[in-house]
Amino acid sequence: GRPFGGAEPRRCLAGKEAPGGPRLFDDLPPAGSTGGSLLFDDLPPAGSGDTGEVVSVEKTVKRCLLDTFKHTDEEFLKQASSQKPAWKDGSTATCVLAVDNILYIANLGDSRAILCRYNEESQKHTALSLSKEHNPTQYEERMRIQKAGGNVRDGRVLGVLEVSRSIGDGQYKRCGVISVPDIKRCQLMHNDRFILIACDGLFKVFTPEEAVNFIVSCLEDKNIQVREGKLEADARYEAACNRLANKAVQRGSADNVTVMVVRIEH
Repeated sequence: GRPFGGAEPRRCLAGKEAPGGPRLFDDLPPAGSTGGSLLFDDLPPAGSGDTGEVVSVEKTVKRCLLDTFKHTDEEFLKQASSQKPAWKDGSTATCVLAVDNILYIANLGDSRAILCRYNEESQKHTALSLSKEHNPTQYEERMRIQKAGGNVRDGRVLGVLEVSRSIGDGQYKRCGVISVPDIKRCQLMHNDRFILIACDGLFKVFTPEEAVNFIVSCLEDKNIQVREGKLEADARYEAACNRLANKAVQRGSADNVTVMVVRIEH
């Protein structure tokens, strides 16, 4: 079906390259909705015996996302090894797939996806995490790395790599770094406003709440210039992306800063 209950999403992207090489989107821990119910949950295992059309769709989505991440990693490593000298780069990844009013979020690494939901009781916008970061200091991640013969020093794989899952980074794959994403599910509500997807360069200098409130303030700015032929809403979201990325650099982020905001239309 068409995303967001039949409406097309609007996307805006801004990026600032900081020292350290190119990266894609990097990061979902459980977060409760404003009503106390579960915001999202893990999909059932691909081999579960559940029946029904919904479960069948979820199984298909999960398998497609897992296969896509696996294929992307394999193709990148193949391309990297064919270069002279061989590429040693890697990337985190965050993917948000909308099927009607359900979001499926797949991520590996430390980029993050954040949902902005308006709390009608408090009349404030809240930031709800849609992604789970993968750092080598986490117990399960560290155990996998150590079991593979690697180690974690100064919070990094072999004292170098800051994430425990990634696309590429071929020299660390033998040390327990994997390209298998976490996959979650979230049902959109009528008071959801937008999704923020950004790499860790943003979140090193912004909390999710600060980032969401910064975007909201930009969207409410009456002084944003709208170029001829561009929708006002698109201009506001584009300005919010650029301003947020620029502000992160001004605050001293020494990492790449890539920001994407997806407007949710109802």
